[in-house]
Amino acid sequence: MSRRYSTRLFRNVLVPVIHGAAPDAALTVAMMIAEATHVTICGIVGIPDGQSLSAAALPARAVRQTLRELGNTRRVRTSGRIRVSHEPWTELLQVVEQECPDLLILDTSQLAILNMTAGAALRYPPCDMIIAGGGFPERPDEVLCAVRGGPYAELALRLGLAIGRTSHSRLTALHLSPTTTAPLGEAAFKGVDRVLRNLPQVVRKYVKTDDAAEGILEASSGCDVLIVGATARPRDALISIGPVAETILARRTKGVLVVKSSRPFPVNMNSESAGQTAISVLVDKWFAENTYHATEFEDLASLLELKKKHRLKISIALPALNEEATVGKVIQTIRDALMQRVPLVDEIVVMDSASSDRTREIASAQGVPVHVHQEVLPDLGARAGKGEALWKSLCLTSGDVVIWIDTDVMNIHPRFVYGLLGPLIAHPEIQFVKGFYRRPLKVGNKLQAGGGGRVTELTARPLLNLFFPELSGIIQPLSGEYGGRRSALEQLPFSSGYGVEIGLLIDVFEKFGLGSIAQVDLQERIHHNQPLESLSKMSFAIIQTVMRRIEKRYGVKMLEDVNKTMKLIRYGQQRLLLDVDEIAELERPPMIEVKEYRERFHPVT
Repeated sequence: MSRRYSTRLFRNVLVPVIHGAAPDAALTVAMMIAEATHVTICGIVGIPDGQSLSAAALPARAVRQTLRELGNTRRVRTSGRIRVSHEPWTELLQVVEQECPDLLILDTSQLAILNMTAGAALRYPPCDMIIAGGGFPERPDEVLCAVRGGPYAELALRLGLAIGRTSHSRLTALHLSPTTTAPLGEAAFKGVDRVLRNLPQVVRKYVKTDDAAEGILEASSGCDVLIVGATARPRDALISIGPVAETILARRTKGVLVVKSSRPFPVNMNSESAGQTAISVLVDKWFAENTYHATEFEDLASLLELKKKHRLKISIALPALNEEATVGKVIQTIRDALMQRVPLVDEIVVMDSASSDRTREIASAQGVPVHVHQEVLPDLGARAGKGEALWKSLCLTSGDVVIWIDTDVMNIHPRFVYGLLGPLIAHPEIQFVKGFYRRPLKVGNKLQAGGGGRVTELTARPLLNLFFPELSGIIQPLSGEYGGRRSALEQLPFSSGYGVEIGLLIDVFEKFGLGSIAQVDLQERIHHNQPLESLSKMSFAIIQTVMRRIEKRYGVKMLEDVNKTMKLIRYGQQRLLLDVDEIAELERPPMIEVKEYRERFHPVT
């Protein structure tokens, strides 16, 4: 069974149906957010103190009828029985505890029936909450999101992105700043600002004003939906919605959404750490939209038609070093399924790294070109390393799309190729695709489930989370199955050794943006594990590669002054030894700068 991924920024939205208040506005908002799915409705009847709860029999029947009608006309799920109480707000909190929604939506008319003010309802939110006021179109064209910093701005932005995705509306992010003094929380806005820089589809608007409510109302006059955060105050503060949100709710006739997160309030809103979690908005959005499963592309006839439509030529380059046990099956599997049976792949090239076994002979016997990468572009010198083989493969392939597949895969399947090709063929905006998979390790004749990816989890992902958090949603940044468009790859430098995977990933992000990257679940990859010493060397090289990217981003020099030799511990008979290995992760320039490459692919006419 294939794994499933969340495709929504909100997975479960709860809307109460309260006797005496129409749920139309709250439901309209819920449908805009949740794409008409995963919306839960619950029925609540409030009875005034002093009256018998039996008086709720007829109102309960009316609410049940409303729930049935909503279930027939909208894709919603009803939560349990009708709840009748002298304290309807308490009943609603119990439903929230039972359903564990991502979001609770109430409109102002429902608050009145619940005998609650917006401030009281938002003072201790049981989950992330929205108070909806004004009128809402089912498909808004213009959405304005007033963002500042901290958890409420993050929720507001997440909400705006969800509405924009569903309704295809234009989203504008509004940032207010006073004309004189620096505002509270300006430092926290840096986290939101970093997210917005990676969302080119979001229009940015800046307004200087000393009257926040007036500034927001004026800026939002032409938009269909306005999203604002409640006043940022600690949970125990008396003010829970704030004068700005109160004014906007009272004066605006078009749709307005006041949001408040249930997350703890930052200790110091002037600290940049207050906005650090905002990056999750961007990463969650990317993960939902750009994570695929190989089975989505197993209809090879349809994929072939798309390939023809976009006039693409596809190359597969297979790096190899002493892979006589597996290289033949890798070539045969790809060739039989994706060249002979369905002509999806146009060429296969083996890039051998001077193997000392029969790798080259076996590959040649399969009828594919085999090159020793150290002998390619001899004027540039011969370097060892997988990255060197991948870089030179650009010169020896001719496809518009180049996919690299490691030749040590013991359970090779055509999905390793068509899974990676799918996003590149189907979505022209995608420039680079990474594979990911479960990685049981082959130890002798036994498999250890989930034992793979040690360098990924202990080195690569922590480094990305620290310095390039936008890439923290990449499940396996070091996977050996990946590829991209030639027009993008030829513009990137290549690390010659172990750092090539993480270096390319960071460089694609820096040059083309997060939206240009996709990842695909290839299900499972079985391979032999490497000894700990090799993994240690790999980590050493990867750290150097990431440091080089940090240098480029921040304009600092670090690698010149750091040690590039690694002390390795050797165990002898009744003694310990220290050995020294130089691991200097070298780098090749973008291939488009190489004369021989330009003459072939970009001749001057």
